[in-house]
Amino acid sequence: MMSQDTNNTKTKLCPVCGTRLNESATRCLVCGTELDTKANPKKSGGVKSKRLPEITLSLPAALGLLALFITLVAVVIFLIISASTQDKNPETVEAVGSPTVSPTVTLTPTTTQTPTLAPTWTPLPTISYTVKANETCSDIAVAFGISVQSIILENNLTADCTLYENQPLNIPQPTPTASPQPTATLSDIEKTESACGTVDYIVQANDNLSKIADEYDVSMTSIKEYNGMPNDTVYEGMPLTIPLCMREPTQGPTPTPTTPPPYPGPNLLLPADGASFIGSTSITLQWAAVGELLGDEAYAITITDLTSDNRETITDFVTDTSYILPQSMMPTDSVPHIYRWSIYIARQVGGGATEADSWISAGNLSDQRVFGWFSTSGPVPTEAATPTP
Repeated sequence: MMSQDTNNTKTKLCPVCGTRLNESATRCLVCGTELDTKANPKKSGGVKSKRLPEITLSLPAALGLLALFITLVAVVIFLIISASTQDKNPETVEAVGSPTVSPTVTLTPTTTQTPTLAPTWTPLPTISYTVKANETCSDIAVAFGISVQSIILENNLTADCTLYENQPLNIPQPTPTASPQPTATLSDIEKTESACGTVDYIVQANDNLSKIADEYDVSMTSIKEYNGMPNDTVYEGMPLTIPLCMREPTQGPTPTPTTPPPYPGPNLLLPADGASFIGSTSITLQWAAVGELLGDEAYAITITDLTSDNRETITDFVTDTSYILPQSMMPTDSVPHIYRWSIYIARQVGGGATEADSWISAGNLSDQRVFGWFSTSGPVPTEAATPTP
């Protein structure tokens, strides 16, 4: 059983958190609110606490404030952009204190071109037609200059366009096609005429196409093509147009062929320098080619008998790289003969009194070699004596 002291103890409630406190308490032990002990809660209606003010808005009012805020932000951004644009265009900035002049706008009249519209074609009325015996859609289409498909569509026929005799048909008339607009494209003849001049010519008596072509230095083919002539026939009084731009080119001087540089001296191969031959042995001279020769070029072989009194010499021209010494040069006595030979490139020019005179040198002379030739058997010297030239 509780005591009377406990039941008679006076308490009070915290106005903030509702905690029951002793009547003499000055601060709430739970929320820490200061308590006013002097105020009578019965008269004042409760203890006032330190709380933040609360503002309550309805939904329409909140939306109105939000719209107002957005409008203000948009106005500020517009003013900033306008100010920056004026700073970039100094021509639009007016001097401070100077009067503002309103520019007068002068309207320039402009000519409005009315485009040419393509003509609109109104469909022509159909033609009534009665099918004849054994007549097909193809026959009717060819007769009226239309397609078979147009007959099928106009008369709701089957795809195979089956007809029967005395069948009534509606024949659609062909829709006229608009002519294409003229273009500035020139024909080949117009291009030729614009590029060069022409001459009008009337064929005279005894004229022919060859004579006219020679007179104007224009080929017969050019005259025929320009005038659309099917053949070379012309008649008196016939008008012709001579295209001067198709004149034959003037023949210039014949170009002189470029002379190749001098050839090097051929390299002699056989026989070796100082070689000896006995009797009627065939002697072949050989050398290395210097390259491909032209059609009027050849190797010139010069052979001189140094032992003979008159130093007999022969010169021959061959295109091969070997030469067989003719038997006519073989010595006829018992004395050993010494021969000297050399090679060079020659070019034929013609007009000479002899064959040798019709050739000119086209390269350098090779080295000179000698060889000995004995006509009879006998002791052969170890070295062929080389006489002083």
